[in-house]
Amino acid sequence: MTAISLGRMHMRRLLVAAALLAAAAMSAAACGGAPPPPAPGPLVADSVGPLALRPGDVVKIQVFGHDELNGEYPVDENYLLLLPIIGEINVREMAVADLRRRIRAEFGQLYTQSFISIIPLFRVAVLGEVNRPGLYSVDPTMTIYDVVATAGGATRDAKSSGTRLIRGGQQVQVPVDAAWLARATLRELGVRSGDQIVMPRRALTSNDWWVLLTALNTVLLAYTIFR
Repeated sequence: MTAISLGRMHMRRLLVAAALLAAAAMSAAACGGAPPPPAPGPLVADSVGPLALRPGDVVKIQVFGHDELNGEYPVDENYLLLLPIIGEINVREMAVADLRRRIRAEFGQLYTQSFISIIPLFRVAVLGEVNRPGLYSVDPTMTIYDVVATAGGATRDAKSSGTRLIRGGQQVQVPVDAAWLARATLRELGVRSGDQIVMPRRALTSNDWWVLLTALNTVLLAYTIFR
């Protein structure tokens, strides 16, 4: 085999390798480098029903004029909420509204004319293209974007309009109107304790374009050298 033939064979191999690299880059860019989301499921009928607490959730209590009672009290693995003076309360299948009435009634027997603020803090996971993904205790009066801000905000590669809500491994349908989503509270969206809020990645990011352009430059360079 002559040197020219070997050179042409080498050129074809380089071109094939570069073409495969370009194809791989285009494929990665097209899918955004992330697995497909779970199939959307129907809105759960009681998704905006009574709020209830789960283990790991927290109840924030403020009794004005009695700072010694103020604090954030967690629900343990047995659904028990331990509060000062009152003691244990079993919150299993107890609506938050009923819990508020009970706590106010209990404290009201001891402190007359006292103002009591009771805020449930639900534990949700914030995942995907956020700067500090993880578990967060959130107030149901917050919006989706408030929660994302708590997680350090979205990254530059995030696709904010595609925010997903995952429950039990299934995607829950949420309104797609961006303006409404920006002002709707977690309560109005039916977000529950244990849900996952996922900020997806844009289909094409600056890194994807860089990989694609690099692959194409490799193809052109190989063609220029060995043609």
